[in-house]
Amino acid sequence: MAYTPSTYDPYDFANRRHIGPSPAEMAEMLKVVGAPTLEALIDETVPKSIRQSGPLSWAPLAEHELLAKLRGVAAKNRVMTSLIGQGYYGTVTPPAIQRNILENPAWYTAYTPYQPEIAQGRLEALLNFQTMVADLTGLPVANASLLDEATAAAEAMTMAERSAKSKAKAFFVDENLHPQTIGVIRTRALPLGIEVIVGAPDTLVPEQVFGAIFQYPGTYGHVRDFTALIDKLHAAKAIAVVATDLLALCLLKEPGAMGADIAVGSSQRFGVPMGYGGPHAAFMATRDELKRSMPGRIVGVSVDARGNKAYRLSLQTREQHIRREKATSNVCTAQALLAVMASFYAVFHGPVGLRAIAERVHFNAVRLRDALLNAGADVSPAAFFDTITVKVGVGQQGIMAAARHRGLNLRKVGRDRVGISVDELTNDDVIARVLDAFGITEPAPETTELGFPETMLRTSDYLTHPVFHMNRAESEMMRYMRRLSDRDLALDRAMIPLGSCTMKLNAAAEMMPITWPAFNALHPFAPRNQAEGYAEVVEDLTDKLCEITGYDAFSMQPNSGAQGEYAGLMTIRAWHRARGEGERNICLIPISAHGTNPASAHMAGMQVVVVKSAPNGDIDLEDFAEKAEAAGDRLAACMITYPSTHGVFEETVKAVCEITHQYGGQVYIDGANMNAMVGLVRPGEVGGDVSHLNLHKTFAIPHGGGGPGMGPIGVKAHLAPFLPGDPETGEGPVSAAPFGSASILLISWAYCLMMGGAGLTQATRVAILNANYIASSLRAEYPILFMGNRGRVAHECILDTRDFAEVGVSVDDIAKRLVDSGFHAPTMSFPVAGTLMVEPTESETKAELDRFIAALHSIRQEIRDVAEGRIAAEESPLHFAPHTVEDLVADWTRAYPREQGCFPPGSFRVDKYWPPVGRVDNVYGDRNLICTCPPVEAYAAE
Repeated sequence: MAYTPSTYDPYDFANRRHIGPSPAEMAEMLKVVGAPTLEALIDETVPKSIRQSGPLSWAPLAEHELLAKLRGVAAKNRVMTSLIGQGYYGTVTPPAIQRNILENPAWYTAYTPYQPEIAQGRLEALLNFQTMVADLTGLPVANASLLDEATAAAEAMTMAERSAKSKAKAFFVDENLHPQTIGVIRTRALPLGIEVIVGAPDTLVPEQVFGAIFQYPGTYGHVRDFTALIDKLHAAKAIAVVATDLLALCLLKEPGAMGADIAVGSSQRFGVPMGYGGPHAAFMATRDELKRSMPGRIVGVSVDARGNKAYRLSLQTREQHIRREKATSNVCTAQALLAVMASFYAVFHGPVGLRAIAERVHFNAVRLRDALLNAGADVSPAAFFDTITVKVGVGQQGIMAAARHRGLNLRKVGRDRVGISVDELTNDDVIARVLDAFGITEPAPETTELGFPETMLRTSDYLTHPVFHMNRAESEMMRYMRRLSDRDLALDRAMIPLGSCTMKLNAAAEMMPITWPAFNALHPFAPRNQAEGYAEVVEDLTDKLCEITGYDAFSMQPNSGAQGEYAGLMTIRAWHRARGEGERNICLIPISAHGTNPASAHMAGMQVVVVKSAPNGDIDLEDFAEKAEAAGDRLAACMITYPSTHGVFEETVKAVCEITHQYGGQVYIDGANMNAMVGLVRPGEVGGDVSHLNLHKTFAIPHGGGGPGMGPIGVKAHLAPFLPGDPETGEGPVSAAPFGSASILLISWAYCLMMGGAGLTQATRVAILNANYIASSLRAEYPILFMGNRGRVAHECILDTRDFAEVGVSVDDIAKRLVDSGFHAPTMSFPVAGTLMVEPTESETKAELDRFIAALHSIRQEIRDVAEGRIAAEESPLHFAPHTVEDLVADWTRAYPREQGCFPPGSFRVDKYWPPVGRVDNVYGDRNLICTCPPVEAYAAE
C-alpha cells in the first residue's frame, strides 16, 4: 500500500505559531460569522475598489533559518569599543535584569498601565524610576519616561514657553548641547515660531528669552555651575532647563541645587545597551509648581476600594489623547520597558554602587587626562566628569585611524580635536589602547584627584528609599522582579483585546537578536562602514514596507507613532514651502481621529479643522468637501485613519483623497489600523501621500508596558526629499538617532521574514475573521455600533454599552469585571464615550476568543439582573469588581455568592489571575498627588 506522507509543516511559522486559529477552528468560526469561506468574508468586508492587485512577493523563513540569517547579518557589523560619548555610552546590563526583565514576556508584552488594577507591578517599577530621577536631579516631580534625550529637550522648550512669565519669543540653547539635541530643538521650534539662539552660556541675555537650556556635563566634557545664570533667568521671569547625565549626578552637584526649573536627559547608561540608537528611556523632572504642564505619563500613589495603597497614572487630563488640538504635546508611546530596566539597575546597585561606578568612570577619565598631559598633549576642558577633548591639529585623521586599528572609536571634534568619553566598560586595557593610539607608552597613573572643583561635588543624599537598599543578593533581586511581574496581566497570561492597539504575538525568535552584542553594542554615530549589518536590515525592511504600503520611500527615524505623525506632517509642510506655498496650514481631521492626530497637527503649526462623522460612522463627505473648499489654497493636509477608527472600511476613502488633492492638500493616512490592510490594501495606492506605521502594533514589536515603539513614515516619491534629516547634520530631524530605536527594527524585520508575504496576508484575513467572530457572537447582547455597508467589521468592533448606564452600570464596571475573568479590558470610551472597542488580533486562538465571549455573556446576564431588579447596581458584582484574594478570604456580606464574585465564567480555576488591589480611586490620587516612592512609614504601616 502506498504511504501518504503528512502535509503538516511544523516549520510554517505564520500558520502554526503566529496565527492563532487552526484551519478547523476557522471553519467553525466562519459558520458563526455566516460566510462560506475566509476569502468570501474578506470580499464582504474590504471594498473591491481598493484591493491591491498582486500578492506580496517574498517567501517565508522558518525560525531556525531566520536565526541563521540574522547571525550572518550580525557578522557584518563591526563592534568597536566606543569612546564617542555624545549621550551614548557603554554600560553593563546585569544578567539578572537582562533575563528577568528584557527577555521576560511578563514585562515586554504588557500594555500601557491605563487599567491600574492589573498593572501594579510595572507601575511600582516606574514609580521607582521617577523616584530615582527626582532624587538624582534634585527636583521633586519626574515623569515615567520620554522617547529620547533630544525629544525631552524639545518638550522642555515648549513646556518652558507655556510656563514662563516672560513675554519673549526666543529660546536660548547652550552650544555645548549634544548636536542631535540642537537639531531636534530646531525642528520643533520652527513651526511654532520660536526663535532658537545657539551660543556660549556666557553670551546669554536673559531678557531676550523665555527660557534657556544648558548641557551638564557639556557634550565636549565641560562641567560648570549654572547657578548664577539660572538666577539671572529667574530675574527675567524665564525658565531654566538643564540637560544632564544621571551617572554624573552621582558625583556632581545636582540641577535642583542650582535652581533649575526642569531637568532632562537619558537613562541609557543605567544598564540599557546603546542599540545603534535605542530604545532608551529619556527623563524629565521639574519643580512641583510646573507638574501639571509636564508632558508624558506620571505614576502616582492612590488607594483602592479597601483603602490599601495602589498605584495609577495620575493627572491624565494633561495627556494628548484627551486634549486633542489643545494638547501641548503629542507624546504617546513612552519608553516604559527601558525605564523599568534603568530603575532596576538603580535598585540592583543602590546609591553606594552607583556612586562607585561614577567614581570609577571619573577617575579613569582623570587618569587618561593626566597621561596625555604628561606626554605634552593639549587637553581640555579644565573641569570634566567623563569626557575630554585633545587638540591634535592636522593629526586628527591619523589618530582616529590609529584608534580604529586598535578597536576604538573616538569622536571627531571640529577639524583639529578628538573627543574621548570614558564609560562603565572602560578598563586598564582600553586606557592603554587609547594612549597607544597617541603614541604614548607610559601607563596612566593611578589617582583619586577630582577632575572638577570640589565646590561642584554633590553633598546631598539620594536614593534613600528602602527599595534602593534591598539585600542585593541575586536571589532577592530575582524574587522582587518576579513579585512585581506576578501582579500584572500581560499578553503571556491572556488576550489583551484593545481596539486600535493590536496586542499580537511577539514571538521569541523575533526578540532574540536584540540582546546580541553585534546589534546592541553599536553607537548610533559609529562610522557607517562598521554597521553594514544594520544597513542591510534597514534597506530590506524598507523594501518590504514599500511593497506592503505602495509608498516609494521610508524614514526609520521616528521612534513612536506620535513622532511618525509629526514627522509626516512636517514632511508635508516642507514640501509646501519648497513649492512656494508655505501659507498652507489647514489640516482637516475627522472628529473620530486618534487624539494624537490633532495634537501632532497643532505641533506642526497647522490649524485643525474638525470634520463631522455621518450617522453610520463614516467621514461626512459633504462636510469634508465644504471644509476643503473653504480652506482653498490654505489646505495643507487631511489626516484620516484607514480602516476608520470606527472599525470599518469606508467606501468613500478614494473620494476623500481626491477632494484633498483637488485643493492642493496632501493626504496623511494614519497607520494605526494597518493590521487590517497588509496584503489586501496599499494606502499609497488609494490616495495616501504619507503614512506612519506603528511597528509596535502591526509589525510585532512588543508594547513593553507603554513603550518602546517605532513609527517610521512612508511617502510617495515627491515627498521623499523632505524626509527627516540626519540628527547631527541634516534638516528637520525628529529623533536623536539616525534610525530612531534601531535595535528594535530587528523585531519587525524578523516578523516579515518569518511570515513571508503570504503569511502576512493571511494574518490580516484572520484578524478580520477573529473580529467578525466576536461581533457575531456578541451582537445579540451588545449592539455593534458601526458595521460596513455589508454588515461586517474590519479588524475591531465597538460594543455599545451606553444604555446600561440607565440602570447604574458603567463602562468602567464592565471593564473591571472582565479582570475577574482574567482579561485586560478592551479600549474604553474611544472613539465613542461609553463604549468598548475590541480588537482580538490574528494571534488569539478560538479557545481564548470563546473564553472572552463567555465572560462578556456572563457580564450581560449580571447587567440584566440589575435591570430586572434581582439585585441593586451598587450591590452587584459589577460594582465591586475586580475581586481580590482579600475579598475572597474576608467575611462575605455581599448580596451575591462568593463564587460568582471571584470565579465568574471565563476565569481559570487553577491558574486564576488575582489583581493585587481592588478598584483604584482615581480622584483621591489626583487630589493627593504623590509621584515618588511613598515614605517609609507607609511601608511600615502595611
